Amino acid sequence: MNRQIVTLPHSRLRQRSKRVGYIDESIIELVKDMETATLDWEAKRQHEVGVALAAIQVDELKRVVIIRNNFDNKQDKSFQVFINPEIVKYDGDMIEEFEGCLSVKDIYGKVSRYTKVKVKAKDIKGKDVRITAEGFLARVFQHEIDHTNGILFVDRIKENPNAFYKLADDGKITELNEDERKNIFSILW
Repeated sequence: MNRQIVTLPHSRLRQRSKRVGYIDESIIELVKDMETATLDWEAKRQHEVGVALAAIQVDELKRVVIIRNNFDNKQDKSFQVFINPEIVKYDGDMIEEFEGCLSVKDIYGKVSRYTKVKVKAKDIKGKDVRITAEGFLARVFQHEIDHTNGILFVDRIKENPNAFYKLADDGKITELNEDERKNIFSILW
């Protein structure tokens, strides 16, 4: 199956995903489709990297997340799989940094997230996984686990229209002009 990444205003992006009870061939195929969809998305964007994806972003309400093994090397196209991921502890400071999303076209935002989280999940073989993630990886886990709960990064900053930015043609993140700021709510909600 050739799944496409769904984008706002797709209503299912704001639905909670269901836990995966059993890892069967359909879950393995879903993961392959997620990897392909992420890499296809990335291939069409010169200035962006597909670092992670939740299953809901390919319109599948399952608690499955993939995260790229190497964020800094676009040539490394391998991912780790996290099934039923959940954050068991938030730690560190709250830091505001830019986030983007494959399901929110060309919009970025400054989002506050914890600098360290502890995550538990299962891998693709059903083995328990526990990870302490820091820095950017902690941000990625929080962003993707939000997806499994029907929350997008724009929902975390919607009270502050000045927190929204756009990706310019040259790959730089720039401020929205006044008209774009006024229209952001009609675009995203």
